[in-house]
Formats: sequence, C-alpha cells, structure tokens
Amino acid sequence: MSFIRAYLRASTDDQDAGRARADLEGFATERGLKVASWYIENESGATLNRPELFRLIDDAHQGDTLLVEQVDRLSRLSGDDWETLKGDLSKKRIRIVALDLPSSWMSAGASPDESTQGILDAINRMLIDVLAVVARKDYTDRRRRQAQGIEKAKTQGLYKGRRADTERHAAIADMLNRGMSWTQVCAATGASRSTVKRVVDGLKGAQA
Repeated sequence: MSFIRAYLRASTDDQDAGRARADLEGFATERGLKVASWYIENESGATLNRPELFRLIDDAHQGDTLLVEQVDRLSRLSGDDWETLKGDLSKKRIRIVALDLPSSWMSAGASPDESTQGILDAINRMLIDVLAVVARKDYTDRRRRQAQGIEKAKTQGLYKGRRADTERHAAIADMLNRGMSWTQVCAATGASRSTVKRVVDGLKGAQA
C-alpha cells in the first residue's frame, strides 16, 4: 500500500511553515484520501540540508506520494543538487504531487493503466524540472536584487544590518531557565525548534 506524505517548508523562522496545511488537507479530502504523515521545517529551499525532507524520503515506501503546495517548496536547488534530490526520490519511486501542477494530480488518485501512468510520469517529470529551474531563477534573481539594494544602502550610509530579535530570545531563555520544555516554549512564543536551539547554544556559549 502506498502512502501520501505531505511536506511543508518555509525559508525562515519568521515564516509559518505550516501555513499551507489546510490546503493540502483539503486537496486530499476532496479525493477521498488521507495524508499519512506530515513533515514540516523552516529551511531554505536552496539547500539540501533539510532534515525533515530526508526523513520523509527515509520513511517512504516504494511508490509513495510526496505532496507539496508548490514545486518551489520542494526545490530552489542548483542543477546538481536538484539531480541529487531527484535521484533519492527515484530510488523509492516517490511520485511528486504539487497543487500548482494539475497534471500531477492524477498520481494522487486511482492509478490509471500502466501505459497511461508511464506517459503521465514522463510529462510530470518534465514539467517539475521546468518549475524547479524557474524556482531557482527566482531565488537567484531575488538574492541579486537584495545584494544590489544592500550595496546601494551602504553607499548612502543607510544599511545597518539585520537586528537580532533580542526580546524574543530573552523570553525564550527565561522560559528555558524556568524549566519549561522546548515544546512548551515553542507553543508559548511561536518560535521554531531551530530558534530555540540557537538560544540554547547561545546560553551554553555564555556559560563556557
């Protein structure tokens, strides 16, 4: 039996990685399907260093479905890294179904005959490749514009860099010092576990 495994990603701790969960649940419900497991993380789509994505791949059985909101949630990778990720997915014959790619939707329902499925898989692989390239271009374009904006601000004496959220980090540190668990701190502050880890690492560094 194949399972549907949903992957949700946001780039930074300030963004809600679970924002699209309701959309993915609605998509599955409309087709009489159920998401077997959820994998949520705040990591850049431009890196392969995404523990939850690779936990999904490790957990997956042969022929499982990877459900995402958009292809760019899965990849803003360079060409070589994208080939690496595709290879890992291919080893388990994991099919990608993306809400922004209607041609992939049939993979989330009843399987058609073998020939039709083969044609659909070939079409979807091509389209997903195209969308992955577009996502990478959008990422590099935004990074270039950001760098240009920062450089311009520096020449005008306006750029001061990004300020750390010191008040939030102080609140997290206080909760940890009072014995609250990471889960409780995340629920109380809305911070991700990676943010809590940074605070913990900072506390350890200060005590060293």
